[in-house]
Amino acid sequence: MFIQEETPMKYVYILESEVNSGRYYVGSTIDLKRRLSEHNSGKSLHTKKFMPWKIKTYLGFSNDTQADSFEAYLKTSSGRAFAKKRL
Repeated sequence: MFIQEETPMKYVYILESEVNSGRYYVGSTIDLKRRLSEHNSGKSLHTKKFMPWKIKTYLGFSNDTQADSFEAYLKTSSGRAFAKKRL
């Protein structure tokens, strides 16, 4: 019997600052809880100034390439407009 190894999901997430309404951050990780904790403990230079953060939304991908592409898209102007309207 063939047993397929499970590949970890990669999550693309959008954080929203709890102190600066309208301030968002897009990232990706395989461990969402750990990454949120890092953002809220000041370990990320890009998010330190606007902490604490809460998760606005996240999507799980079984394919790293698709996750990376979607993250890159969300960081474009059309991706930001999409996220604002749909996510």
